Amino acid sequence: MPAPRIPALCLGACLLLLLLLPRLARADGAVPIAITCFTRGLDIRKEKADVLCPGGCSLEDFSVFGNIVYASVSSICGAAVHRGVIDTSGGPVRVYSLPGRENYSSVDANGIQSQTLSRWPASFAVTKGKSSAQEATGRAVSTAHPPAGKRLKKTPEKKTGNKDCKADIAFLIDGSFNIGQRRFNLQKNFVGKVALMLGIGTEGPHVGLVQASEHPKIEFYLKNFTSAKDVLFAIKEVGFRGGNSNTGKALKHTAQKFFTADTGVRKGIPKVVVVFIDGWPSDDIEEAGIVAREFGVNVFIVSVAKPIPEELGMVQDVAFVDKAVCRNNGFFSYHMPNWFGTTKYVKPLVQKLCTHEQMMCSKTCYNSVNIAFLIDGSSSVGDSNFRLMLEFVSNIAKTFEISDIGAKIAAVQFTYDQRTEFSFTDYNTKENVLAVLGNIRYMSGGTATGDAISFTVRNVFGPIRESPNKNFLVIVTDGQSYDDVRGPAAAAHDAGITIFSVGVAWAPLDDLKDMASKPKESHAFFTREFTGLEPIVSDVIRGICRDFLESQQ
Repeated sequence: MPAPRIPALCLGACLLLLLLLPRLARADGAVPIAITCFTRGLDIRKEKADVLCPGGCSLEDFSVFGNIVYASVSSICGAAVHRGVIDTSGGPVRVYSLPGRENYSSVDANGIQSQTLSRWPASFAVTKGKSSAQEATGRAVSTAHPPAGKRLKKTPEKKTGNKDCKADIAFLIDGSFNIGQRRFNLQKNFVGKVALMLGIGTEGPHVGLVQASEHPKIEFYLKNFTSAKDVLFAIKEVGFRGGNSNTGKALKHTAQKFFTADTGVRKGIPKVVVVFIDGWPSDDIEEAGIVAREFGVNVFIVSVAKPIPEELGMVQDVAFVDKAVCRNNGFFSYHMPNWFGTTKYVKPLVQKLCTHEQMMCSKTCYNSVNIAFLIDGSSSVGDSNFRLMLEFVSNIAKTFEISDIGAKIAAVQFTYDQRTEFSFTDYNTKENVLAVLGNIRYMSGGTATGDAISFTVRNVFGPIRESPNKNFLVIVTDGQSYDDVRGPAAAAHDAGITIFSVGVAWAPLDDLKDMASKPKESHAFFTREFTGLEPIVSDVIRGICRDFLESQQ
C-alpha cells in the first residue's frame, strides 16, 4: 500500500506539534479521566486533557478518521492505538484539541484501518499520557482528590434492578443518513429514557446497543453495563455513522451475533430486539425477522414518521412491520409520529418490554420440548446395529438446547421388559446426556412395544406432567411387537404426547402408523438398513419443530 500523502501545508506544523507535545505533556500533573472505548475527541471539551483508556476494547469497535491528526469524531482510544501510543490493554493518553482540516487521510496502522474524511470542523492529536495507579473502568470518574485525612467511600454495590422485568434487550437504533444527526441525537435521548425506566440491574433487565447503517455495529453488549447510569453514559458516547438504513441486515446480524453466552445472555431470560425505524428500511426486513424467530428472539418494531403516500413508491414492502415482528397481533409494533415530545411514549413501551408472558418467541422448538427416546433392545437388533440406533438418537438429541430450564431428554430401552436409562430430570447438560446415551448397554430379548409405550407414559412423562414444554416420544424399533401397540399409543396421544415412529428392517408399516401421531405420513418413517437411520435425523428434527410451532399458534 503506498504511503499516504500529507499536505505540504500541514507537514511542518505536524512535525512541530509532535516535537512539542511530549514537553507539554510533562508540564501538567492532572489525574487522568477514565473514558470508554467509544469516547470521541469532540466529547473532551478542553484544549488539553489526560484520559485513561480501558483495556479489552475490540479493534472493530473503533471509528478512526485520519492519521497523526484525527477528526474529532474519532474514538480517542482508537486513535491512540492507531498512533501506537497504547495497545489494546489500554493506558494513559494525552489529548490535544486542534482546528479542523479539509481532509483526513486513511492509513492502516497497528491493526486499525483509519478512514478518510473531508472537512471536519475539529481535530485532535494524542501522545503518551501520564502514568496513574488508577485503573480504567470504562466510565467517567471524578478527578477530585479526597480531603486529607478522610478515607475514600466504598463503591456501592450495583443495584439488583427491577426483578419483575427480567429481559435481555438489544436496542437497534437507526444511524443512517435518512435520520440525520439531529434526529439521531433525539433517538438516543429516547432510548436513554426507556433504559432508565426499565430498571436495569444485575437481576433486572440488561441492555445493549446496535447501530444500523451501511454496516451494522454492535456499540456495546449486555455484559458491558449493569446499571442505568453506565448505560446512559454509553448511549451518549455513541457516534452517528451515516450510510443507508440497512435495518434488515442489522437485525439479522443482531439475532446471530449479539445474543450469545459470551456476550452476556442469561439462561431462561427472554431475548428482545427493539428496532427503531425512521421512515422505512432500505433492505429486506422480513427475512431478518424469520432469522430472529429461529434464534428465539422477540422482535419489536418502533416506527417513527411513517412514509407519506408520496413516499410509498420507494418502500420495498409497505407491510414490513407486520412481517418483521414476532407475532402480528399488535403487541410487537409501536408507532410514534416523530422524535419530538416522545416522553409520553416511554412508559407504554417499557410496559410492553416487561410483559414476559407475551414473549412467545423466546420459546422455540430447540429450548421448549421434552423428548423421550424409546429404543428397541431386542435380540434381532444385535450389538453393532444397536450402536447405530444410539448414534441416531444422539444426533437428534444434540440439536436441542438441553438445560435445567430448556429442552429435556430421557431414554428407555425395551425388550419384553423396560429399563429407564435416564429420566428428564437426571441430566441438565447436553454433554452429560450425550455421554450417557453413548454408554447404554444392550439388553437383548423379545419385543413388547405396547407395554414399553405404557411404561414410558406412566414413569417418564408422568412425573413432569406440569412441565410447560411440549412432549414428544421417538420410538425406534426393528421388528413386530408381540403385544398391541394401538391402545397404548392412543393413550399417549390423549396425554398430549406426540409420537414419531421409526422402523428398521422387519418393523411392520402398520405398527409404525398405528403408533405415530397424525398426520401419519409425516410421523412414521421406515428404512431397510440401520445405516439408513442417518438421513431420518433431519426429518424427525424438522417434524418436532413443525409440531411445536403449530402448537403455539
